[in-house]
Amino acid sequence: MSEPRDAPTNTPMSRPTGRPTSRPTSPGTGLSGRAARAAEPAARFADLLAAEWIKMRSLRSTYWVLALSALVAIAVNVNAVHSDLPYIDQPRPPLDGLPPYTYDPLFHGLGGIAIAVMALAAASFGAIGVFGEYTTGTIRTTFAAVPDRRAVIAAKVTLVAALTLLLGALVSVTSFLGINAMLASRHVGLSIHDPGCLRAVAAYALVVPVCALIGMAFGAVLRHATASIVAVVGVLLILPMLFGGERYRFLKEIGNHLPLTAQARLSLNPESSTTLGAHPGTITGSWIALAAWALLSVAVTVTVVRRRDV
Repeated sequence: MSEPRDAPTNTPMSRPTGRPTSRPTSPGTGLSGRAARAAEPAARFADLLAAEWIKMRSLRSTYWVLALSALVAIAVNVNAVHSDLPYIDQPRPPLDGLPPYTYDPLFHGLGGIAIAVMALAAASFGAIGVFGEYTTGTIRTTFAAVPDRRAVIAAKVTLVAALTLLLGALVSVTSFLGINAMLASRHVGLSIHDPGCLRAVAAYALVVPVCALIGMAFGAVLRHATASIVAVVGVLLILPMLFGGERYRFLKEIGNHLPLTAQARLSLNPESSTTLGAHPGTITGSWIALAAWALLSVAVTVTVVRRRDV
């Protein structure tokens, strides 16, 4: 009787070992977990921007608040000038020792109330962009998907600054053009080419993203909604009152470098009789103050998010 063809033999090649034999791994299926993660391409910055945009767009309350605050700011500026129209043409007797009064569209049309509304809305938007993920716990998922925290925060900062800059420019340009269109018939309107006008419009727009970055810094440090908003209100609105006196020069000079005070100095019409009191800030110092607030806020946000646990 012949031996079956498929009978096992005792050759070393067919000896059972009790363990699964190792097989060569293919590039697409047999990589280990660590090698697979290493083979995945790193997230591009454009992908991070897209992800942050989806997060912000999914919260309808945020862009509704920004849109409403922009409409309110424009309405406040336009209404301030519209209310002055009946009184512009009325004669005013000259006062002893004072130059004749001339209506200042920059002072009335790019007002402090409107920019305070925009500053608080932008700062709240920036703070929510940071502490919102910590409150819901989604920040863990974000950092698990993208371990590079600096890239994540850079995407947040870029998107928040871009959106609020666009919003600030919209409010500033619309207010300036609207009020001067109303004043054209009174022959007291200004052009963007007049002295100080371009600087005022630019400062009115740039202070909005600066306040948004300040809000991001407080959101990263405090990670609490109420505490962040209270801190933003204190820095933007309360501190200028504490450092606005003229008795002590060093206190006034500190106040000159606060965000909204620096913006007010840059928006001052050089040809008007309006002044900022004793010891006013300089134009160069005001620009430096806005840039310093923005850079310091970004540095605080990045440092805190990198070093603190989730």
